[in-house]
Amino acid sequence: MSSIAVIGAGLIGRAWAIVFARAGWDVALYDKFAAAREQAPLLIATSLKEMAEQGFSADTGTAGRIRISDSIPDAAKGASFVQECGPEILEAKLEIFGELDRVTPPEAILVSSSSAIVASKFTEKLAGRARCLVAHPVNPPHLVPIVELAPAPWTSAEVVANARAIYESVKQVPILVKRETEGFILNRLQGALLSEAFRLVGEGYVSPQDLDKTIKDGLGLRWAFMGPFETIELNAPGGIPDYCARYLGFYRRVLDDPPVSAYTEANVANVVAQWDTPPPAELPKLTRRRDRRLAALRAHKLGARD
Repeated sequence: MSSIAVIGAGLIGRAWAIVFARAGWDVALYDKFAAAREQAPLLIATSLKEMAEQGFSADTGTAGRIRISDSIPDAAKGASFVQECGPEILEAKLEIFGELDRVTPPEAILVSSSSAIVASKFTEKLAGRARCLVAHPVNPPHLVPIVELAPAPWTSAEVVANARAIYESVKQVPILVKRETEGFILNRLQGALLSEAFRLVGEGYVSPQDLDKTIKDGLGLRWAFMGPFETIELNAPGGIPDYCARYLGFYRRVLDDPPVSAYTEANVANVVAQWDTPPPAELPKLTRRRDRRLAALRAHKLGARD
């Protein structure tokens, strides 16, 4: 039986535990905070119940394959794979990976769920650095399957290939980031869109509510099953070359017009002033609603036939 250690029992760590456990893996879940360890089983059970209600991944013993560990050595004992989900702080990752490199079996693959910090920054001095890489998910990974595999320059090609095979075997969708870049691929794309969103709202072209509708009732509907290149392939009679010939002049003018980044204090303040911010107590309910809709969408995509 394959076994994985998940280090960190927050939102991402619990989601990874579900991903591997529902695929039949034995999961040891650890967090340095006792409260997080104590709360994890109930939160995981709730997630599994809501997924089943939406017709996605009915619980068939998933929770029983997840155990709570009280230390990194205990979680990592005998693990063939480790998914680190600690704070997005370089010093924390240096400390965690230093310990993982000492206590894990030498053949174990060590991956980080880092959202932006490249692997070379926290693995360079490790004896086992060739087995380390970033595997960045999207929140929540038990419902959104993309995983960005971002190796360091010294990560073994065999390790990368094995990691890809493992994620594919648990029904995730891995992609390869060929060169290290801060933020990897998804967050750089998201950051570019957010920058323009802040500019358009901040400079008074549109309300934040209507901008969100433009994505969820416009681009997002296509993006749920097509990427940007597939999208433009179908937006001109001659495909991508024809689209580029028709529209790249326009896009060059648009992108040359605004500043490089629109993440200004004024634009952020403008968005916040117009946004109907829910009270903090409402956020868990809204998060659960998001997860239910994602589960239903994932179930639909898995069941759809072209």
